[in-house]
Amino acid sequence: MRTLLTFCFLLLTLFACKTKEKDTKEEKTTREKKPLEFGEVLISTQSMEFFVADTLYSGWNTLIYENKSPEVHFVMMDLYPEGITIENTKAELLPPFDDGMRLIMENKMDSAMVAFGNIPKWFQQVKFLGGTGLVSPQHTAKSTVYLEPGRYIMECYVKMFNGEWHTSHGMLKEIIVTNQTTELTPPAPSAIIDISSTDGLILKDSIISGNQIFQTNFIDQKVYENFVGHDINLVRYDNTASLDSLIQWMNWMNPKGLITPAPEGFTFLGGMNNLPAESKGFFEADLVPGNYVLISEVPTADEKNLMYTFSVKE
Repeated sequence: MRTLLTFCFLLLTLFACKTKEKDTKEEKTTREKKPLEFGEVLISTQSMEFFVADTLYSGWNTLIYENKSPEVHFVMMDLYPEGITIENTKAELLPPFDDGMRLIMENKMDSAMVAFGNIPKWFQQVKFLGGTGLVSPQHTAKSTVYLEPGRYIMECYVKMFNGEWHTSHGMLKEIIVTNQTTELTPPAPSAIIDISSTDGLILKDSIISGNQIFQTNFIDQKVYENFVGHDINLVRYDNTASLDSLIQWMNWMNPKGLITPAPEGFTFLGGMNNLPAESKGFFEADLVPGNYVLISEVPTADEKNLMYTFSVKE
């Protein structure tokens, strides 16, 4: 009997050790997983650059963008056609945009349009898969987007005080998105925004203070006069702000548009950059009582109904 009990005790001890060893290995595996595997993408800017991983996973990713610089920036994810790289961007795409913007700053719009005519044909095949909206200095924005595998250019084309693009000063980075997918699932929204070229921008829920997660539904998409589609930017404004100045500033083809400094009285809190038709994305913001506007970076956003003002009460 004593021998049997001893044998049973040894079996139980061995089983407990194996179970503990298995649990320890599973815990270790979980601890060793990188944030990128969970779709957490940390991005920061200190001047005119993006500090971010060179390789990301496909699927849902949350872009957490910390703007430590003294200027307004955004993050835009451009999926490039096969065979096109950042070297093509620098050699073929930036020069006509640089020339065109220089001519706009000289009030030579007709000549600028001729320069833009040299934009390479492959640019029409670029697929814009979201990013953040505009982000004020010393602010952090969080957006969740679905990334397909492929070669991307992360960019910001806000303009410096002299009209030169941020892209031409270092704010473009090549990123490879692999076939391996993240473990992230879309967040549960607290508010829904529909956006289209026909009905404009519609906020479908009332908004209260605190942390809000906005789901953005891109019903359709089109290319506007400024060569880009509609997006969504969340902006808080105070009593000194002029909404007319914001509307004009949101058009980069205006010599004073999308240029440093941004109009006074506005704080840019992120949003959702361009997405294809029938796509959705999410962005998060901590709202305090005050006045807000949702606006697209297109010419005459108010006339296109791509602007929506609302207030958050105490």
